[in-house]
Formats: sequence, C-alpha cells, structure tokens
Amino acid sequence: MSHSSAAKQALGLGGWLSASFVAGGVGGFASINAAGFYGQLVQPAWAPPAWLFGPVWSVLFVLMGISAWLVWRKHGFRGAGPALKLYLIQLVANALWTWFFFAWQQGALALAEIALLWLLIAGTIVAFWRLHQAAALLLVPYIAWVSFAAALNFSLWQLNPAVLG
Repeated sequence: MSHSSAAKQALGLGGWLSASFVAGGVGGFASINAAGFYGQLVQPAWAPPAWLFGPVWSVLFVLMGISAWLVWRKHGFRGAGPALKLYLIQLVANALWTWFFFAWQQGALALAEIALLWLLIAGTIVAFWRLHQAAALLLVPYIAWVSFAAALNFSLWQLNPAVLG
C-alpha cells in the first residue's frame, strides 16, 4: 500500500468513526440528564444500571464506524453508495431516539422511532452483507443492543405512563 493510499485509508477510517461518534454526541447532548432521569423511573428487574450505557455505546460506535469504513474501503461511494447512505440515515435515527426518550420524554414515539431504527439497522446489515460480510457482522452487536433497548423502552413506557406520556 502506498503512502498516499495508507493516508487515504486512515483519513477514511477517521471520517467514518467521526460520523458515528457525531451521531452519538448529538444523542448524548439530548441525554445530559439521562442518568438522573433514568434513575427516577420505575424499572424492570432486568434493567441495566445507567453507567453501563456509555461504555456499551462507545464500543458500538467504534464497531459501526469500522463497519462502514470496511465497506467504503472495498467499494468506495460509487460501489456502495446506497448502502453507505442507509448507514448514514440509521445514524440520524440513532441520534433521534435519545431526543424522543430522554429530552422529550415521549415513550410511545421513542418506541416507534426505535422500531424504525431497528429496521434501518437490519437493512444496513443486509446491504453491507452483499458488499463485505465482516462489515455486516460488526453490526450484529449493534442490532442486538438496539433490540434490548427497544424492549427496555417498551417496559419503561409501560411502567411510567405519567412520565413517558
């Protein structure tokens, strides 16, 4: 690999990781008071502690960024445009869920939005699978966590109707 090619790959990896963490930051901004809010909710026995979310999401955002980078590295935007656009759309949906749940405290809308997010992630996995199977597999922990988060969203909404509208 030439120096310019290696530099391009490093910049690409940095760009995809940055896109993932920007989405996380936008969502994180909406959840500045999430730990306190989450702690006040009536929770199911299987609900994780608030401190666990940050580390889990950090790992997931790294995996997501690497996944997109692998697809981009192999095919570029020309060869993987629709798949990479779908990836970017699901990032927006990812950030939006946090606003619905934590900032706006809308349990039903957050649940509908996380269902849409799940479908977008599933679509991204399918699109990535056709282009780079390892990249698709890197998204499996993400869809698993979002599946868990959707169940938690539903449970919290049911247990806290006065708070989560």
